[in-house]
Amino acid sequence: MLASFGLFLSETKETMSTTIGIASDHAGFELKRELIPWLEKNGYTVKDFGANSSERSDYPDFGHPLATAVEKGECRFGVGICGTGIGISITMNKHQGIRAALCWEPEIARLTRAHNDANVLSLPARFISTDEAKKIVDTFLSTSFDGGRHAERIRKIPVK
Repeated sequence: MLASFGLFLSETKETMSTTIGIASDHAGFELKRELIPWLEKNGYTVKDFGANSSERSDYPDFGHPLATAVEKGECRFGVGICGTGIGISITMNKHQGIRAALCWEPEIARLTRAHNDANVLSLPARFISTDEAKKIVDTFLSTSFDGGRHAERIRKIPVK
């Protein structure tokens, strides 16, 4: 259980064995550095796709490999971080099997998982605190897809 937020993030064996992919550009590097040990402490295996420093870098260089890993099933979920969260989200959404959602508060994260079955969370590093990011990630990872009427919408997303 995530003690700081009271959510049952790592209660099941399946969740505890989940690999989370994470990527950022230079603007998201510090937030990514805070999230990785926090995720690992809560039972997740984390695969870091870069950036590896706060020196200027381009989000597509890290967002595309993260999206590919999620598409291939190497990572159950992904977390992409850039200054606004927009650029990395746009990049990852170019992949047919990705539903990346920009979230800036926990309720948006809950709704994107429940209604859109999002598989990648995009975070705006320059606009949220580390504590807020943890709440958003926690909500994203602990919310399941509602299915039902939402499943039909999800089937209509890919371009054929």
